[in-house]
Formats: sequence, structure tokens, C-alpha cells
Amino acid sequence: MQSAPGTGGFAQAGHLARSEESAQSAQPAPSGRTGRTGRYAAVDLGASNGRVVVAEIGPDTLELHEAHRFANVPVRAGGTLYWDILRIHRGVLDGLRAAGPVDGIGIDSWAVDYGLLDQDGALLGNPVHYRDARTEKAASRVPFEELYARTGIARQPFNTIHQLAAETRLASASTLLLIPDLIAYWLTGQVGAELTNASTTQLLDARTRRWDTVLTGGLGPAARVLPPIRRPGEVIGPLAPEVAGELGLSPDTRVIAVGSHDTASAVAAVPAESERFAYISCGTWSLVGVELDQPMISEEGRRANFTNEAGIDDTVRYLRNVTGLWLLQECIRTWEAEAAPAETPPGAEPSTGSSARPSTESFTGSSTESSARPSTGSFTGSLEERPAGAPGGRVDLEELLRQAAGEVPFRSVVDADDPIFHAPGDMPGRIADFCRRTGRPVPETRAQTVRCVIDSLALAHRAAIEDARRLTGQAVDTIHIVGGGSRNALLCRLTADACGLPVVAGPVEATSIGNVLVQARADGVVSGTLADLRALVRRTQRLERYEPRPDAGIPPAETLGRPVPAEG
Repeated sequence: MQSAPGTGGFAQAGHLARSEESAQSAQPAPSGRTGRTGRYAAVDLGASNGRVVVAEIGPDTLELHEAHRFANVPVRAGGTLYWDILRIHRGVLDGLRAAGPVDGIGIDSWAVDYGLLDQDGALLGNPVHYRDARTEKAASRVPFEELYARTGIARQPFNTIHQLAAETRLASASTLLLIPDLIAYWLTGQVGAELTNASTTQLLDARTRRWDTVLTGGLGPAARVLPPIRRPGEVIGPLAPEVAGELGLSPDTRVIAVGSHDTASAVAAVPAESERFAYISCGTWSLVGVELDQPMISEEGRRANFTNEAGIDDTVRYLRNVTGLWLLQECIRTWEAEAAPAETPPGAEPSTGSSARPSTESFTGSSTESSARPSTGSFTGSLEERPAGAPGGRVDLEELLRQAAGEVPFRSVVDADDPIFHAPGDMPGRIADFCRRTGRPVPETRAQTVRCVIDSLALAHRAAIEDARRLTGQAVDTIHIVGGGSRNALLCRLTADACGLPVVAGPVEATSIGNVLVQARADGVVSGTLADLRALVRRTQRLERYEPRPDAGIPPAETLGRPVPAEG
């Protein structure tokens, strides 16, 4: 082990420990059933809240319960938008304390954001939020064509490589840790960069899965702060004794690297029966793609905005980022706040509190699930619950979806990825304006607006899946929708209709499931390949199947027009 001086109070013996970079993946054990069970905690950090979920896992057992949930509310100070990372860490500690004794802990979160440590292991200020405006004035000088050819990662202005070009604290920094790795460091004192999340930085060579020395060399001081790569299934280390004591847990409790990019964990839990599948990790964003053995890097893929992100067991998540239920979330926020605009800032997500009826997030996917990418505007927290019918009261989305199902299909359709829809604000008004501008009927009721959103997302899913099949040559006979959006029956049904393929919806808790499955396999409680883990999901989780309807009246793509990604 390579060591560096102290950690600022969280690591053993005041040392910042670096794991040696391994050229080999953490390999799955031979297929088989061990006969014992284990208990694991998944720390699942999303853009608006975080959770600690506990799972009981055995050869034919996979049961989850939420031990703790906490808000994740960023803070603007001095003109910069920051994550409140110490509040997040406190929420994690409270959740692990509530979880009780576990055999392992795994951490996943959104992508690209990071914290910087000095040579003594102390944090150099709060991590800056990916939505901060600093990347508008600074970006990597490497041409995007070269970036894509080396990393396979699609253009996003908030990718880590661009954030580092705007970073002012690098001269004082010794180590850069992505958000899940920072939390793991505070729990164990060990530093490293987990592969699936590191792949989103646009600094990792897509083929070697190591830091790209050409790209990192152009970063100046940033090159020396990148820690060794570690892979899902590797043991990061035991809890530091003082952390274990504070939590009332055994000091032998291990923190295990999982797919720390939450989409990687979600895709690991896709209950596919064969390799001929596409997935949609559906929440604020829809991550739509296929699973490959090797990166697919081509000029056509670059132009179509497809990205190659690392997955579990050396797989590649070849996907396109499609605006998901963000449109519906913002419509609900607008309707709920209409009579009380001062109560909630623009961009707040619908209520996530408990209720006797299904909460808004049950249908919009606005929980931590599937916030696999940084989500535009989803960071300002949750609306306070208000009595139904009161000014600014809760919208009965279940009833709205029922009404929307009876509306004329594809009467009004928008391009969900148009920049007009990116920012928080009056989404129903923007949808109406887009329809007017493009000569389509303007939705006249809330139900018609909801139907417009769901129809538009189903068609966006179709376009992304068709492009993925065309670009990779991969056959697809089933579509899996996982995450919070899998609860939205209308979206699942219309996606099946639009794509002409069956849709299997679920599990809702895909990210947490993928997280704990990787832990359990590393611990020897379950064994086998990724296919074996997915078989356990099929045996234990509730899934819904939607067959395409031949008489659904889905318009052909050429009659609607399809968004053309911007050249870059």
C-alpha cells in the first residue's frame, strides 16, 4: 500500500492510503449457490435526496427496505453553487447507524462531480455543483473529436475534464475523489477512483480503462491528483475504528466498491434473460442504450451523441442521454405552485413525502432512482406536502395519468431534448409554445399536457433504441425499463407500442439492487456471472410485461421529424 500523510480525522493512524491500481477486474466467482445469506447496505445518493437501503440476500432471496432517507440540497455562496457535502456525509452516517450491523457497504451517486483533498487529507472546500456556471467560461482545449475518439464519452459541458479547466484550487490539491469515493474515503481512509464513475469524467481511455495520459497531461497540476482506478467488487477497506465506534458497527465491516455511477448499478440489475436487450434507466433523465463487450467509437456515434461508459464485469454501457420525466416533474411543480409561487424555488421536484396515496415520485421517477446523470434543475429539493385542493396543493398524478390514457394519442408531440425544456420553470407554458411554433395542436387541459409528455418520451425512447441498434448492429428483442419511471404504466405501454417490442418494467429499486448484488458476490454470498445476478433479480422481484399493440396508432418517425444532435 502506498501511503500519504493524515486524513483530517477519519482514517486510521492519520494516514491517507492509496490502493494499488489493478490491471485486472474483480472477477466473478464460479457459478453456484453458496447456501448462506448476507446483509448489505446500499448508500444511494441522488440529485435531490439520498438513501441508505438494506438488503437481505441469499441464493434465492433478495429483500430490501429503506433504513433512512435525507434531503440533498445544494447551497449557493459567493456566486458559486456547491453541494453540501458534509450534510450528505451526515445523512450517510445517520443511515448506516439506522441500518445496523451489515456485512458490507456500497456507495453510488451521480456522475462527474468531485472533492479535492490537500496533502494532509483535508477537504479543500465543498464540491462545486455540476450545474454551476463556471464551465460556461472554461472548457478543455482538446477538440471534441479527439476527446470522443480517446474516451468514447459524449459531449456534456459539465464533464469533469471541463470542470477541471475551470478549477481554481488545484495548486493546493493532492487528491481528487469523485463523490462516492470521497464518502468511502471518510469511512475507511482509502482513496481510489471506481471505474464506472471514472469513465464519465472524459479522462479515462475507453480501451485500456486507465487514465489517459495524453488528456491528463494537458491538465497541468490536475494530472497528479487522479487516484488509482479500482473496480466493482474490490474491497476498499474496513471501517476506520473511530467511524465504526461512532456508528455502533463492527470495525470489520467492509466498504466494497460497487458500480458507483448509479446507472452502472441500475443496469447491473436489469433482469434480462439474454444479451438481446435494450435498457431504459428512467427517471429525471432516460438513459437509453444497449450493453456491449467493447466500446463502440465512431464518427456516426459521436454525431448521434452516444456515450461509452464502463459497466460491471468489463461491459460497456452504450447509451444516449434523453430528457426523461423531467418534463412531467416540472409540469407538476408548476401546477402545485401556481397559487403559492413564493413557497418553492423553480426546479424543485414534486413531493417525495409519505402519503396514503401514491406519491408523485411513484410515477415521475423523481426519487434517487435513475438520477444516473446530473439532472438539469433537479437539485433544489422537494416541495413541502400541501393538502389536496389547497392553494398550491398536491396534484393527483394518478388521476391525471388515467385521464391522459383516454386522450387522443400523438395529437401533440414535442422534442423533449429541445433546449427550451432544459431549465426549470413553466413547463406547461413551454410545451404549449413549442406546439404553437411547430404547428401542432396546443394541449388545452392538464391531461392533454401529460399525454403530450408521455407520447413524446415514448417516441424519444424509440429513436434512441433504433439508433443504438443501427450503430452497433446489436439485435434487440426486449426492452427493460428500470428505476422510478418503471412505475409509470402509461409510459411503459406506449414505449412498447412505439418500439414494437415487449417492455419489461422493473425493478423500481434497480440502483440499490445492483449495488448490493455486487457486494454480495464479492462477499461470496452469491456467485457467478452478471447473467447469474440478473437471474436472481428475475426470481425475486416484481416485474410487469407490456406487449406492443398492433393497433396503437403509433406514427412513423418520418412523419414527426427527429431531433438532430448538434455538430461538435
